[in-house]
Parts: sequence; structure tokens; C-alpha cells
Amino acid sequence: MSNEIIQIFKDAEAVLEGHFLLTSGLHSPVYWEKFHVLQYPHYTVKLCQLIAEHFKKDKVQVVAGPTTGGIILAFEVARQLGVKGIFAEKEGAERVFRRGFTINPGERVLVVDDILTTGSSIIEVIKAVKKLGGNIIGVGVLVDRAEQKKDFGVPLFSCLRSATVTYTPDKCPLCAAGVPLVRLGGQT
Repeated sequence: MSNEIIQIFKDAEAVLEGHFLLTSGLHSPVYWEKFHVLQYPHYTVKLCQLIAEHFKKDKVQVVAGPTTGGIILAFEVARQLGVKGIFAEKEGAERVFRRGFTINPGERVLVVDDILTTGSSIIEVIKAVKKLGGNIIGVGVLVDRAEQKKDFGVPLFSCLRSATVTYTPDKCPLCAAGVPLVRLGGQT
């Protein structure tokens, strides 16, 4: 299955090589441009199906993701599970549910996200869910690119595990070599 998932990302030209600034502030020689995949509904449906199938036995009641890619994933995984899909937006240093989104105390919530590197956006969504009394039952991501396995205290499922090296800006060999830094995605 891993080869099939890698092929989806390659066919969508979503695995880029160079010197990239990640949303986390880290630098990496590889960038997973998930929106190159998410622009194709047939790829999105297939990847979300893997997440939905993995968690269908867990009686999920709500699927929640962070803005922006997580909106698409939360919607599609929720559609496949027959539950509601919501998203948490940035508000200062945290994420909150707006737009009338609610989670009832004790509701079983699956958190989804696109690319896992540091896990900060997932942690922010987990905090927002817990603040409303939700019960996190798992985390599902398209690609887990974290160098070290992340522990969110619940089962983690990734469509693809592909540990990818990252550097802090002060220890980046690509910076030292003078390779131009590229900002992609929603970064400003």
C-alpha cells in the first residue's frame, strides 16, 4: 500500500526537492505539497477512505481538523463515516471552533490533518476539542514525515510514513551551502 500512496503523491507532483521553509519554521530538503494531491477528488477520496476504514470500528461521532488542508480531510473522512466534520481556526496562539461548531461533552472525536512534521497543529486541535469536553479517540494523517514518532496519547494512523529530515534554521546545511530558501503553501 505504501508504494501506491507514494505513487499518488508522485503522480500529483506533490513531493518537491530543494530547500524549503516549513510551517513549523524548520527547514527541509523535501516538501510534501498536499494541495497538489487534494486538488484531485479521486486521490482525496482514496486517502480519506484509508483513514475512515482504520477508525470506523471506533464509533467516531465527529471528525475535526485544523485549517486549511484539515478542512478538506475532516469533511471527506466525516462524509465516509456518516458523521459531522468540523474545523478549528487559529486565534492567537491557539485554535478554536467558530462558526457555530460544537462538540458535546463525551463525543468521540477523530482528529485529522494533512502532513505531520512537529504535530503542533494536531496538538492545538486536540486542546480545542478537550476544551469543549470531547473525547479524542485517534489521529489520522495523510503523511507522517516526523523524524521521531509522535505520541498524542491516542492511536495515530498515517496513510504513509516517510520520515524526512528537518533542520532548525541555525543548523541547516542548505543555508550554510547558500541554497536559496523557498517558502511555499500558505506562508507569508
